[in-house]
Amino acid sequence: MNILETFELLRSRRVSPVELTKDCLARIEKLNPSLNAFIAVTAESAMAEARQAEEEIQRGDWHVPLHGIPIALKDLIDVAGLPTTAASNLFRNRVASEDAEVVRHLKIAGAVFLGKQNLHEFAYGGSSMISAYGPVRNPWNLEHIAGGSSGGSAASVAAGLCYAAVGTDTAGSVREPAALCGVVGLKPTFDLVSTRGIFPLSKSYDHAGPITRTVADAAIVLDAIVGRNGKPNHFVSALNEPLPAGLRLGVARSFFFEDVDPEVLSTIEEALKVLGSLGEVREIELAEVPVDRTLQAAESYDTHAESASKTPELYQPETLRRILNGANTNPEELAKHREELTRQRREIAGVFKSVDFLISPTVPIPAPSISKLQKEPEQLRPVEILLLRNTRPFNVWGLPAISVPCGFTKSGLPIGLQIAGPHNAEVSVLQLAHTYEQRTEGRLSARWSGDGSPIRRQG
Repeated sequence: MNILETFELLRSRRVSPVELTKDCLARIEKLNPSLNAFIAVTAESAMAEARQAEEEIQRGDWHVPLHGIPIALKDLIDVAGLPTTAASNLFRNRVASEDAEVVRHLKIAGAVFLGKQNLHEFAYGGSSMISAYGPVRNPWNLEHIAGGSSGGSAASVAAGLCYAAVGTDTAGSVREPAALCGVVGLKPTFDLVSTRGIFPLSKSYDHAGPITRTVADAAIVLDAIVGRNGKPNHFVSALNEPLPAGLRLGVARSFFFEDVDPEVLSTIEEALKVLGSLGEVREIELAEVPVDRTLQAAESYDTHAESASKTPELYQPETLRRILNGANTNPEELAKHREELTRQRREIAGVFKSVDFLISPTVPIPAPSISKLQKEPEQLRPVEILLLRNTRPFNVWGLPAISVPCGFTKSGLPIGLQIAGPHNAEVSVLQLAHTYEQRTEGRLSARWSGDGSPIRRQG
């Protein structure tokens, strides 16, 4: 069940946080050996948190809809007293001294933490194949990638190992794995959610956001991590408000629809028909779509320069190669790239004078095969660039963007629809995504069979 449904059961005391947590821990024990989605499971502390939440609920001390709900975190996010490995041998013995800001807010909301999830090492990739703990596998088909870099988080939510997860998104690392795993992934406006206490990949582009089963659940988690000391925010309450009339839905085919897999394309066209019943679909031309990765490479190198020089053997070779690619950017070039970023974020606002949203496939292709990429390692980087092509620009622009499930390939792999809006338009982005989800009965609550076969569509 989703968080809203579960919260009603908790509030009526038909289930307890202890029961929910035990169930999730049992599923992790059974399914994680195949999925490889969790790096660490904090069963003892999770049960203690669940018992505390149960006591609070029994005495009527209610918080918000996350109260007593078992969730998990990408292992790039600090929790005091726990390791933050970033899926790297470099950090195997690194223990966080304090909570990340998002963790502090989630604790205020009363969430139960199940553990830390696997990822692409240091979040520097879109496949979650490069990890000191091995690749994450897609719960819809174990022979395929889960996406990245928040692959473990998306796979966990899809397989019902937790009710929600918090990931990070620098070029699409929340939305891309969410699309490939058939769940919802939201990247909020740049700087709306604090990244303090999250190990950086590129500070100019880093975002944190929720991965959930439904749009409403994403709103619930966003309410919590934005942080208002446990007080309900407006994201959930706004979902059932009617969409304004005369919506203008922008489709930029000259970039976002290029080299799209035929099955993905046909599914997105069907989604556009549904959206067309809610407003006008307008074909538009974008004057500029950012593709340069120089600033990200330079900032990543700056973060890792010392350790990459002293202990290069502790990195996976491909991660080290990517880090070293950013070594030769001088301060003058960096300053120019940061000025350019400011200009791009300012000028993208002009696009929303003629449209209210930008609509695209989240990912141009379905989840690739793990074995094929292992046999042809030289293809990993170009495949990841394609996987993140449609999500990356929204990190540069700093716009809110969400991926929602919209269908499947014939072989049963999920396909995602991306909806983006202007800066600080999370409410309208969530409203449109929620409406689309309801219109299509598109709540794909993944239930993994345990034998690697595709999961039957739910809802």
